[in-house]
This record gives sequence, structure tokens and C-alpha cells, in this order.
Amino acid sequence: MFRYVKVIVCLTLFVSMFGCTGLEPGFETPTVGVSSFRILPSTGVPQFEIGLHIVNPNRSALKLAGIVYSVTLEGHKVLTGVTNDLPVIAAYGEGDVVLLATADLLNSLGLFASLMQTRQDAFAYELEAKLDIGSFRPRIHVMEKGEISLQGVAR
Repeated sequence: MFRYVKVIVCLTLFVSMFGCTGLEPGFETPTVGVSSFRILPSTGVPQFEIGLHIVNPNRSALKLAGIVYSVTLEGHKVLTGVTNDLPVIAAYGEGDVVLLATADLLNSLGLFASLMQTRQDAFAYELEAKLDIGSFRPRIHVMEKGEISLQGVAR
């Protein structure tokens, strides 16, 4: 009986040691930056286009499974969303992802009220995104802050 336990323990250790080699040792976290953030002209609910630029510093292609994101405008969380329609970023390559988001009116009431009280040419945003690059890798967290200009947008 002891001999079987010993064999099972040895096989488990062997599989554990060599099973992890497929996880690509030396994997570097890809770099993600916001390349654009603009409000789109619309007649109803405000829509936004958020551009992300992704740099893959690894020797294998980056297959993005999904992105979860949220946007806060002037301190009001108004956009949340997910997407799984994503490109494959080539090894040692770069790629762009465009997120199209529509504001949630219930969450946006406070923002619209404050924008109606004070006329602004720009307002502050904060983007938080989590990129899922596979089940054996931690998600990549991105936090970006900036301003959106309202110049050129019909009011």
C-alpha cells in the first residue's frame, strides 16, 4: 500500500513540475494605454468612444478573452460595459481596441444636473479596465485619468 502512495506522490510532483512549463516562463505583462476618449454626436443618450492601445512584449500572440470596463465622469460612474470582440495582438506587436459605450441614464442624472448648472468646455474622466488574457494569467488592470473636450460637440 505504501508503495502505491509513493508512486502517486511522485507522479503528482512530476506532472506539477512539467505541467507548468506551458505557462510560458518569462511572460511580461502587456502595456495598455488610453489612445482616445471622445464623446460621439448623438440625439439622445450620450455615447462615447474609448480607444485602447495594447503592446505585447512577449514571444507568443496575446489572445484577449474579454475586457470589463467602467468610466467615471466628474465623479459620477456613468459607463460600465464588457466586450469579447477583440483582436489577437501578435507576438512583439501592437494593436488597438475601440470600446463603444452608451451612458446609463439612471447613473448619469447627477452628472447631467451638474453639467446643466455650470457650462464647461471639458470634464474629467477616469477609466478603469480589466483585460482577461486567459485563465492561467492574472487580469491586467488599467486606470487612466484625463479630460474630455466638449468643443466641437453640438449642444
